[in-house]
This record gives sequence, structure tokens and C-alpha cells, in this order.
Amino acid sequence: MKQQQLDGLRYWSIRSWSVVLRVLWLWVGAAIATVTAMLVSTPVMAAQSGDLTAHQTHAGSSGHAMRARPQLAISAAFDPQGRLWVVGVNTQGQLTLRQAPATDPHALSAPRVIANGDDVIAAEGESRPKIAFGPNQWVVISYTRPLAKPYTGEIRMLHSSDGGQQFSAPLTVHQDRQVITHRFESIAFDRAGTLHTLWIDKRDAEQLPTQHGVSKGYVGAAVYRNTSVDGGRTFSTDRKVADHSCECCRIALAEDPQGEMVAVWRQIFAPQERDHGFVRLTPHSAPVVRATEDHWALDVCPHHGPALALQAAGGYHLVWFAERAGVGRVRYGRLTAEGRPSSKPIAIPDSGAEHADIQSAGDSVVISWRSFDGQKTLWQVWESNDGGRQFTARTLGKATGDNDYPLLLKRGATIFGVWQTNTGIRVEQITQ
Repeated sequence: MKQQQLDGLRYWSIRSWSVVLRVLWLWVGAAIATVTAMLVSTPVMAAQSGDLTAHQTHAGSSGHAMRARPQLAISAAFDPQGRLWVVGVNTQGQLTLRQAPATDPHALSAPRVIANGDDVIAAEGESRPKIAFGPNQWVVISYTRPLAKPYTGEIRMLHSSDGGQQFSAPLTVHQDRQVITHRFESIAFDRAGTLHTLWIDKRDAEQLPTQHGVSKGYVGAAVYRNTSVDGGRTFSTDRKVADHSCECCRIALAEDPQGEMVAVWRQIFAPQERDHGFVRLTPHSAPVVRATEDHWALDVCPHHGPALALQAAGGYHLVWFAERAGVGRVRYGRLTAEGRPSSKPIAIPDSGAEHADIQSAGDSVVISWRSFDGQKTLWQVWESNDGGRQFTARTLGKATGDNDYPLLLKRGATIFGVWQTNTGIRVEQITQ
């Protein structure tokens, strides 16, 4: 035990204090926001808000304003007809949908409230409602519903079989119903029409003895998944993808050239290195491949998940945040078809970049992020026309108030960006 304590002290002495302080600052901001929400909410809402914000990062406005913030986290997707859909939460906490015609993705409709019972929805930082489109006019919306205990939740889903005109009542996706962590879900239909749902799950840690509320002998959480072949009406049994994932980082999904799904998430490798794991979502268990080699030794979750896109030449484009050789930055790299690094990581040309997204179409690659310059938040992009070998940077937008981090999506060969701020939702066509 004494040796472990000495090792811990030695670890902190060699870490970059800039990164450590950055993580601590995020925690302080989230904690104060939680207390503020509790003071102005009813008792029931205060408990839900505490779970919803206390384990988030950069909630709403880049993490710089220490106050209760609106839930601005959204997701967006194009349907098979080319129409843009945006799912989010309004100021009353209601689930909403907005839609734009295929002829003008900028012309979003007024928000349409979608009934979801009494569910509270986590819509900040890395936790946000999602929307996905499948065959047969299938549409699904998912979100995490916070539960009474801190850091607990369950994954909920609504489904539609008429192209989104009507939605079912919400149902819980996973079979495990303990009041524990089931959070940070990601959803996608593969080319065959199977719906894949992945989430962060702590059922394995809960089975072990605890000391002061912390499981002994189990590091981090786990990634679980299930599938649905009927558009989200029913689901297969829960299956573990990997033990020892990071606790609060989003999971990235992408299609491979055959239309099957692959996933990347922040994984804890021995002895305590928070790199990224890659896996192919096959019907049978697949080994986890180490997709990054930053060797970031850290005992806490940085609340900063990766993003993934298919590479035209084979393999994948990956963007992620980590500390490497003492420098904490968002970086870009390429992976082989098996998920192993195939290029030297390149740091994004912005030391304040956070929550980067990536999208590709042929040889076009776009990386999008936001950063705070001390007075305003900038929406920045890095564009490549040669498969990610050379990039050009430009600024797409600015905001002085609360804002979500920008998202990228693709329609055919065209890449779009979507950014919600306190003044509304901006849609930008980035490539031709």
C-alpha cells in the first residue's frame, strides 16, 4: 500500500500541471453549475440536475461561465430523402425535433415537441439526444435519462415506422435495470438495417466490493451493446464489448466499406493509460485493438471522446484529445482497416481546441472544433482535399454566449456543419 501511495505521488509529480488544472477547472465549473441548478429548482429537479451536470464537461458554454446553463446539446442527421433533422431539448426540458427541406438545409422549421412521458433528458457536453434513420421509414431517437443517484442513468429510445411523423412512447434499451451508470450512448443503423446501440455501463464494477463508494479491483467502466432488427421495437441481449473503458467519454461509430459498423472509445490500458480502443461490431466477440499510443497516465476521466470517419483509401480518420509527451492537445491520425495507427499523430493548430468532430467524403476530410480565446468561442475547421495529408484552417463562426460544440454530418459527397448557440442553430455547407 505504501509503495502504491509513493507511486501515485511520483505519477502526479511528472504529469503536466496544465492538463491537470484544466480537468480540475472543468470539474469545478460543473459542480458550481450543479449547485446553482439545485438552488433554483424543485427538490426533484435538483436531484436530476445534479446527476445531469456533475459528471459533464464544457457544459453549454465551453466551461467558462460558472452558472446554470441552458441545455444546448443537439444531434443532427440527414434522412434518406436528404432532409436535415435536428433533435434537442427546449428550455422547458422537452424533447424537440426540427426539420429542413432537402432543397434548403438552412431553413429549419420551428421546434416540434415530441412526447416522452416524464423523462428528464441529459443534453449537455458529451451526453445528448441522438437521432438515426434506417430502412422501412424507421427513425429512432435515443437519450440518457438521469436517475436518482449521482452518475446513474438509463438509455431510453423512441421509435417511428412512418418516417418520423409519429413516435412510440420511450422504452429502456438495455436489459440491466440497476440504478447504476448506463450513459453516453451512441446509435447507428448499418447498411443491412440493423440498429446498433452502444453505451458506457458500470454493472461489472457494481458486482465487486466497495470502499467509500468506489469499487475495488475494477478500473473504469465497460462498453456494452445490443442490436435491433425491427427498427428499435425490440433488442437483443446486452453484450459486453470491453472492460475498463473511460467512464464519461462519448463512443464514436462509423461504417466500414462493407457497410458494417466499427467503434472507437477511450479505453484504459494497463497500467493506467487512457488511450483508445477500436473494435469491429461483429455478431461474435471481437478483440479490442489499441488505436492510439499516447500513453496518457491519468486516474480520472477527461470527458473528451473521439470522432471517427471512413478513409477513402482504406482504414479510418480519427480525431481525439490526449496528453502526449506532456502536451495536452486535440490530434488527428489515420488508422488501418484493423484499427491500428497508420500515421504519425498531428496536433490541431489550436491549443484550445476541444470536442473535435471529423467527417470525410472521398478525399475530402473536415475536422471541426470550438475554442475559447478569452472573450468569445470560435467555430473552427481544418479542411483537406488530399485524404488528410495537408490541411487548411478557417473560422466559420463566433459566439459570446452559451453554445454547444459544433457537429459534422454528410449528405452524399457534401459535408455540413451544425452549431447551436444561445442565438439559434447555424447550418453551414463546408464542402461542395
